[in-house]
Amino acid sequence: MHNKLNYLSWLCITIAEKPMQISEKFELKGKVAIITGASKGIGKYIAMALAQQGATVVVSSRKLEAVSEVAEEFKSKGWEAVAFPCHMGDDEQIKALVESTIKNLGGIDIIVNNAAANPVFGPVQEAGDEAFDKIMDVNVKGPLNLAKYAYESMKSRGGGSVINISSIEGITPGHGLGLYSVSKAALIQLTKVLAREWGRDNIRANAICPGLIDTKFSEALTSNEKIMKVVMMKQALPMLAQPEDISGLALFLASDASKFVTGAVISADGGYTV
Repeated sequence: MHNKLNYLSWLCITIAEKPMQISEKFELKGKVAIITGASKGIGKYIAMALAQQGATVVVSSRKLEAVSEVAEEFKSKGWEAVAFPCHMGDDEQIKALVESTIKNLGGIDIIVNNAAANPVFGPVQEAGDEAFDKIMDVNVKGPLNLAKYAYESMKSRGGGSVINISSIEGITPGHGLGLYSVSKAALIQLTKVLAREWGRDNIRANAICPGLIDTKFSEALTSNEKIMKVVMMKQALPMLAQPEDISGLALFLASDASKFVTGAVISADGGYTV
């Protein structure tokens, strides 16, 4: 009997001390994630990564047809996905996105603010108020409001993760992208504010700053041979990144693997800003 008790004690201690496997920290089963700008490019690949790890992903972008196509693609692979169109410059649509997610999926754990706008290319003195307002509404106010409306749900579920997709333009402005750079710098500071104010509620906020990525959004740059030559000369890694190259970093920040990381601004730029 004494030996049996000793064995049980040893077994309990062994089980208690067994370290969690690192792969388990990346699991997102039972989590609900909203990803904006998820119909293509970086947003789609981030949604794909989170879905593969078990999260139910709300695929959001402006056009219903586009997000429905992505959601159906995911579901055909056995992943949990819901399509919900939302223009990040429209506050009522953002509220509807949050309310529908909470009502139909039970709550929100992860937000990825990926949607962005940049309707102008050129010097700031030539940009009008309309362009400025559109850029700031979609790139800064929209992400803030989405996070605000989801705050109570994330808090009630024990915490959450807000991931803002900024840009290296928010760190070092590039030629012709002045207003976009201003908005992305504001998004970085917003990330730090949320990290500071919401940390006590176990809600983390981090920013990813991609460099030049091969997407439709950056096509005007990637199709310009002169610009590409300059970029490749400056980058430590002379390669053009693909959208999926950002997804692993987003998965890390969405998961418990990064539970002690908040307020971070992480560049994924091939060493461009080194």
